[in-house]
Amino acid sequence: MNEFNNIKTVMLLAPHTDDGEFGCGGTMAKLLEAGVRVVYIAFSTCQASIPYGLPGDILAREMNLSMDSFGIPAEDRVILDYPVRNFNAHRQEILDDMIKLNRKYKPDMVLMPSAHDIHQDHHTIAEEAMRAFKRVTLLGYEVPWNNYTFNNQAYITLEERHIQKKIAAIACYDTQKERNYSDEAFTWGLARTHGVQIGAEYAEVFEVVRWIL
Repeated sequence: MNEFNNIKTVMLLAPHTDDGEFGCGGTMAKLLEAGVRVVYIAFSTCQASIPYGLPGDILAREMNLSMDSFGIPAEDRVILDYPVRNFNAHRQEILDDMIKLNRKYKPDMVLMPSAHDIHQDHHTIAEEAMRAFKRVTLLGYEVPWNNYTFNNQAYITLEERHIQKKIAAIACYDTQKERNYSDEAFTWGLARTHGVQIGAEYAEVFEVVRWIL
């Protein structure tokens, strides 16, 4: 059963290959469980940031392992190749790609980085998404380490199994395992914190950019 009413297709915009899982991996799991199509768009494989000695496509490989863990088919994964930390210089191309993706997949909802995200690439994706998807429901997901400000406006309640799916997906990114926000305890704690805020066990939170009923 699709408990998300008339939402059939959700597009997730990830500036870099792992941002979607960190930002709303539990929601991804719940959407897929409910029969919603989730289309994952990664705008960069961050080749300039890959440690010396690792293959240039390592993050793309890890992303595909993550998508496999969710059960997202190959046709619903798009990996683009914009240069990390330089999205601002490619705004028009990014906007053009988003418009094409909108026409191709016709999403009912788009999940994007918060407009308050201070990472330059994340902020560019958020700004261009508001142009490309202005006739679509838009929610901004939370990346706490990049936000001075975040408006807790929409919550999606989650079950333990959804958090476990999120953790399994994050674990596919072996190159990121040393980052403190990759720690399982952090993922559980954040989901628990947002659950407590609304009287649920677990939740993820979003900013409402545009909500179309």
